[in-house]
Amino acid sequence: MPITVGIDVMLARRKMSVGELADRVGITPANLAVLKNGRAKAVRFATLAALCEVLECQPGDLLHWEAEEDGEDGESAADGAEAP
Repeated sequence: MPITVGIDVMLARRKMSVGELADRVGITPANLAVLKNGRAKAVRFATLAALCEVLECQPGDLLHWEAEEDGEDGESAADGAEAP
């Protein structure tokens, strides 16, 4: 998936544990782990806002987009269908 989650980086910068962050945000440690490890399919804006408030950061500090490479020719998977 081209979206990566940088919660680990912010936790290290803030010297905070996953359990403490989960408590302060109001979500379970299991749900935070799903988000932190990039396995989440979605995130509520309210959760993202709470994460940013607790970690004192911006959404862009937590979520990063990277183009996926498709095959050996270096074409991005986001480029769409092949030309005729």
